[in-house]
Amino acid sequence: MSQDVRIDATARDRFGKGASRQYRRDGRVPAVMYGSGSEVRHVVLPAHELALALRIPRVVLEVQLDGEQLLVAPRDVQKDPVRDNLHHVDLIMLSDADVAARHAYADALSKAERLAEEAGQDPLQVAAIIEEASANDENLDEVADRIVEILEEQARARAEAAAAAAAAEEAAESAAAEAADDGEGGEAAAEESSDE
Repeated sequence: MSQDVRIDATARDRFGKGASRQYRRDGRVPAVMYGSGSEVRHVVLPAHELALALRIPRVVLEVQLDGEQLLVAPRDVQKDPVRDNLHHVDLIMLSDADVAARHAYADALSKAERLAEEAGQDPLQVAAIIEEASANDENLDEVADRIVEILEEQARARAEAAAAAAAAEEAAESAAAEAADDGEGGEAAAEESSDE
């Protein structure tokens, strides 16, 4: 099931490297919210809550700012390359259609992972299938319902490709061995004729 994550934000009143470092030391992450024709808003968000929320596929953040609720999604996440701590987040404002699409994606992914796991299939492959279906504007709920069938078809195709590759390799080895045998036989015949 999709879930929106409610997170409280405060307006950012200090800027620059020093201010950003101080926010991070205080357990908050500098962020900017923009899009949908609205004004750009500079905020700070609680680092731990934000990090947990960003683990959810296609998460919708319900940002509470000065008594107003804004629906946003992460667009760009900057992290420390060594410590993996959040440094800065760009958040894009979402329309109702965007929110519905993100919910549909998250619901389909959750359903497909559950069905795959129940059927003994690898649920890790599900995300790629749902992502591809989303990119192709397919009905995600129908794809989720057929996920076991799709995974089985992919497994069959991989097995057939592996068998064909093995057969081609075996044929190549056989042809190389035959050519080597013919070469040795030709050399022996040439030696015999030179002896005569």
